[in-house]
Amino acid sequence: MRTRLLIPGWGGSGPDHWQTRWERELRGARKIELPGWFEPAPAPWIEAIDRAVVRASATSGQPPIVIAHSLGCVAVAAWAARHRRPIAAAMLVAPCDCEDPRASAALRGFAPMPRARLPFPTRVVASDDDPYITVAAVTALAAAWGAELTVVAGAGHLNAASGHGAWPEGQALLRAHLAAAAA
Repeated sequence: MRTRLLIPGWGGSGPDHWQTRWERELRGARKIELPGWFEPAPAPWIEAIDRAVVRASATSGQPPIVIAHSLGCVAVAAWAARHRRPIAAAMLVAPCDCEDPRASAALRGFAPMPRARLPFPTRVVASDDDPYITVAAVTALAAAWGAELTVVAGAGHLNAASGHGAWPEGQALLRAHLAAAAA
């Protein structure tokens, strides 16, 4: 079974976050630990992602599926710009805009935003009222990454605080993305 790597954003994913729930519910799902949850730095996060991808590939014998949230999305794109390891597919949910002057210093440390085309099938899922990125910014980012984009109306930051605990709609989007990537 192909590993599903869950990559949280700034502060991690709490017990009610969909990533934590998916880790319990989806076969082969594993949430990775990133150093400095509240004081993140790009290099340690990128290297932690790389170690997790290598380990997942070695364990299952197949490239993993990456499912990231918020700052984790930005870290995945930065990882892909530095490493050329195979990924089966990625779903990047609610990426944050690290270049926004209103972003916290912790997020701005990941600027400039990586904009290189991602070398694996990618779907970006975002909300039209996410407080951490505008629709225009996420549309441009998805285009730069060569990703399909799904914009969900009125979904906030697509986390537990915005009412997306189990988030079955997200699992449906993931299944559809994986089916399209396999075709």
